[in-house]
Amino acid sequence: MSKELFTRIVSSLILIPLSFFFIIKGYFFFNSFLIICLCVTLYEWHMMSKKKAYHSLGIFFLILSFYTAYLVREDSLRAFLFIIIICISTDIGGYISGRLFKGPKLTKISPNKTYSGVIGGYLFSIIFINIFFNYHYLLNLQKIEFDILIFILVMLISSSSQIGDIIISYFKRLSKIKDTGKIIPGHGGILDRIDGMIFAIPFSYLINLLIKTI
Repeated sequence: MSKELFTRIVSSLILIPLSFFFIIKGYFFFNSFLIICLCVTLYEWHMMSKKKAYHSLGIFFLILSFYTAYLVREDSLRAFLFIIIICISTDIGGYISGRLFKGPKLTKISPNKTYSGVIGGYLFSIIFINIFFNYHYLLNLQKIEFDILIFILVMLISSSSQIGDIIISYFKRLSKIKDTGKIIPGHGGILDRIDGMIFAIPFSYLINLLIKTI
C-alpha cells in the first residue's frame, strides 16, 4: 500500500464519521459545520478562479448549493443521508474500481476517470443504499423498500455526483492545479471532496420539488 493511499484511508476514517456526527446531530452542530465548510470552499474556489471570468458565477453556485443542503437537511434527515451516502459511495466505488480495473478513459477533462470507475460508482451506491435501508432503524427512521423508483433516484443522483466531479476537475485543469487545497491529507481541499455533492444536492432538491408538484 502506498503512503498516499494509506493517508487517504486514514483521513476518510476520521472525516466521514465526524461529518455524519454533525449531520445526524442537526441544528446548531450541522449549521455550524455547514457554514465552516462553505467558508473554506469559497476560499478554495476564490484562490483557484480569482482571475477567471467564471469566478463570481462559481461563488453564486456554491452559496446556492450549500443553501439547498441546509433546506434538505431541515426538511428530512433521511433524505439528506440518502443523498450523502450515494455521493460518498459513488466516489469510493469509482476510486476503487478505477484503480483495480482501469480500462478506457472516460474523458480528457479528467484523465483519472474511467468507464470502470463509473460502473463501480453506480454499483457501490446501490450496495450502500441497500445497507442504509436495512439498518436505518438505528436512527429511528421509517423503513423504506428498495424499489424501482429508489433505483432510478440512486442512478440519477450518482450520475449528477459524477458529473459534478468532472466539472470541478475541468475547472482545476483550467487553473492548472491538481487539488483545490491541502486541508485534508491525501485528499486535497474540501472542494475536492464535495465536488459531487455540490451538484447532487441541488439536483436532488429540484427532483423533490418536481415530485411534489406532480
